Amino acid sequence: MSTTPRRPRVLLLTSSPLDGADGADVRLASDVLGTLPDVEFTWFSQWPHRRGRPPRVALGGHAVRILSRDGVPHLSERAQSAVAATVQARRCDLVHAFLTIGRIFPAFSWLRPLLLGARPVVHTVPGVMDARLLPRTRPLGTTVALSESMARRLRAAHFGDVRVIPPMIPLEDWPFRPRPPGLPLVLYAGHHDPQGGAETAIDAAAEAVRAGARFRLVLAMRGRPGQDLHSLEEALRERAGARGLVDTEVRGYVDDMRALITSAHVFLFPPPVIGGKADIPLTVLQALATGRPVILSDLPQFADFGNAVLRAPGGEARRTGHQLVWLLDQPRSWEVLAERGRLAVEEHFGPERFAAQYASLYRELLP
Repeated sequence: MSTTPRRPRVLLLTSSPLDGADGADVRLASDVLGTLPDVEFTWFSQWPHRRGRPPRVALGGHAVRILSRDGVPHLSERAQSAVAATVQARRCDLVHAFLTIGRIFPAFSWLRPLLLGARPVVHTVPGVMDARLLPRTRPLGTTVALSESMARRLRAAHFGDVRVIPPMIPLEDWPFRPRPPGLPLVLYAGHHDPQGGAETAIDAAAEAVRAGARFRLVLAMRGRPGQDLHSLEEALRERAGARGLVDTEVRGYVDDMRALITSAHVFLFPPPVIGGKADIPLTVLQALATGRPVILSDLPQFADFGNAVLRAPGGEARRTGHQLVWLLDQPRSWEVLAERGRLAVEEHFGPERFAAQYASLYRELLP
């Protein structure tokens, strides 16, 4: 008779399939799955599977199929996830939800006892779409924020037990690279959100060009369900042209983000508010890990990066543009920031620390 203890069973609750379209919620869930081998995970899988798409991680555990043509969290995928969670939660020891607090989340939070039963719940909050939603929301259980500033906001909204576990970067997948040769490439990566930062990046680039800087600007834009991506991308091209930027490229979803970040000299992320993006955007961490200096908005969650980044007031194109000029014109300062950024990721966003913190939380909550 075997005396080997049974592995705890944990449901990874996401609003879309874990092997579907990439996003902060499924990325965080995949990282938890990939770094905790002593847990038996149940997760949602896309059906039919998208041919030619490589798996994000070697996904083990038990996959529950969800009908989805593109892996994006449309209303249908969200509804199927909620129904599947109602069934699967009863078969697991713990539910780990990775859900952004968006428009429909308050209703879900009030239905939590009906949907998830009496199982303990961990809720990792990738981000908050609108702070006005917080007073209408009930905590699902123990809440995990990605930054200290988000944890303070959630505690102020009476979320009770809020922990802080920063996201992780697989350092071996994002090695430090030297400064690329040739004409500098300045990169912005984000969503087509109101005040998402793309417009400020264009205006800041125009300020830098007027000050004498020469570079190529690339905007890597991701859409959300229901958006007219062609019109949104064309509007950005028109804005760049009106600002006098002749070397600007607006891209849609980028399959090989690693290659694009590696080719960049500077990463811009200057939104006045985070909105629907992760509280700490993973692309920012990927750029820092690669050794690409980053210019960020002066938002509270970015204060934790200290002197590893440059910061300017959110939406302030003039200040951001001047920082860009200085960075491109100072090779030694570029090198110093590149080294500081990599060190910050190694010390605070490595997989070992991430896994240890979640493993400890699981041990605390599992019956």
